[in-house]
Amino acid sequence: MAAGTSPIFVATPKRPQVRISTANTNRDGTGTLGTVATAGADGAYYKGVRIQAEGTTTAGVIRLYVQSAGSGNNELVIEILVTATTPSTTVAAWSYEWFPPAGIVLAATDVFKASTHNGETFSVALEGGGNY
Repeated sequence: MAAGTSPIFVATPKRPQVRISTANTNRDGTGTLGTVATAGADGAYYKGVRIQAEGTTTAGVIRLYVQSAGSGNNELVIEILVTATTPSTTVAAWSYEWFPPAGIVLAATDVFKASTHNGETFSVALEGGGNY
């Protein structure tokens, strides 16, 4: 499609997600990362990301990365602080939403990844979008 000739829209809505639980204290994109989504041949757009703890959490960090075109370095996009929470019938498990103003734009075959600092279990899901 020639740039600037017609608008582009998400062709197939998706809600990709991954469960992460392997401790990874690295900030440089190395170590164990969970793959949330791989953009299609024309790229992808998502409004944001939701993260949900699946149990008790201790103070730590969730890190989100993008790997350009599915090869090379995993580049750190954001670090999200996790607070210590013990869920019960009166306390919800820790959760977080990140909806940046411009959304999350992935180029062709970019890979969106996530890691957890302490090795607790989290579900990480991209919301409100899909592949172009």
